Amino acid sequence: MKICVYGAASSLIDNHYIEAGIELGKELAKRGHGLVFGGGSHGMMGALAEGAFEEKGYILGIIPEFFKEAGAEVSFKNCTEYIYTDTMRERKRELEENSNGFIITPGGIGTLDEFFEILTLKQLGRHNKPIAIYNIDGFFDELDAMMDKSIEKEFITHDCKELYSVFDNKEEMLEYLENYDEKDVDISKVKIR
Repeated sequence: MKICVYGAASSLIDNHYIEAGIELGKELAKRGHGLVFGGGSHGMMGALAEGAFEEKGYILGIIPEFFKEAGAEVSFKNCTEYIYTDTMRERKRELEENSNGFIITPGGIGTLDEFFEILTLKQLGRHNKPIAIYNIDGFFDELDAMMDKSIEKEFITHDCKELYSVFDNKEEMLEYLENYDEKDVDISKVKIR
C-alpha cells in the first residue's frame, strides 16, 4: 500500500513531533508500505522519510520544481523515486493520485490545505480512500471540535465526519488504513449543503 503522509515542513517544531514522525516512517516501512510525501527534508516530512529510509522502505517524494531549484537542503536526498511538478496544485494532485490512503500529521497551513482538499474530494465522490488523522498529543483536538461545531451549526452534515478517522495510537491508525474497505464506506450518502 502506498500511503501519503502530510505534515509540517518546519524545522522549528518540538522534537517529540520529529521523533513521532521517525517512528511512523519506520513502522510504515516495516509493514511493507510505501511512503508518498511532499519530498521535504525538514520537520515532519523529513522525519517520516528518515524513518522509512532507515528501514529501507519505498519513498516517493513529490516536489515542485521551484523547491528543487532552491537547493538540496530543501528536498530529502534519499527518495527511491521523485516526481517533479510545476505548481503546488499539481503536487497535491500527484500526492492524491499516487496514494491508496492518507495520514495527516501535525503541520501548518499547507498540511491543513492538503487535508481539506482530500476531504472535499472524498465528499464529492472523487475518491474513496481512507483518511486518518494522527492526533499526536491532541494536536488536532481543536480541528475536530471545529468540525463538530460546523455540524452543530449545520454548515456540514454529520456524515462528513465519517469520511475520516482520528487516532492517538499509531498502530490502530495503520490497522484502520490496512483494513479499510471502500465498500464499507458509502460516500454517496454524504450530502452537500
